[in-house]
Amino acid sequence: MSFALKTTIAVLLFIITFAPTHARAEVGYYGFEPDIVANYISQSSKKLGYVRVTVDLMLEDVNNITVVEHHMPLLRDAIVEILSQEPEEKIKSLTGREEIRQKCNERLKSLLQQETGNNIVRDVLFTKYLYH
Repeated sequence: MSFALKTTIAVLLFIITFAPTHARAEVGYYGFEPDIVANYISQSSKKLGYVRVTVDLMLEDVNNITVVEHHMPLLRDAIVEILSQEPEEKIKSLTGREEIRQKCNERLKSLLQQETGNNIVRDVLFTKYLYH
């Protein structure tokens, strides 16, 4: 056996033996209960409207569900704040809905990063979105 082949085999055995094993974390989901309801002011009639959203979080790891439960008041408040500041046109349009979802996603990721030091939220999902 040549020296190059022996060296290659030794390197491969070293890598296999000492390389860290990365077990993929199982993705978890957490649904907000009850739905989130927020008021917005209609620009045309100066009347209050409301939006009702069912929110589910896609978590990087199913083990983070207890962390999300602990911070639920903070997360709910952030979503209500975002929804209540949006204009009627954005609340009622599909592109506006997606922009709002993205804002919520960025805000919740940021809040949980500040509170825990970890990336916990993978995505925010609106599974029901009703407005009046």
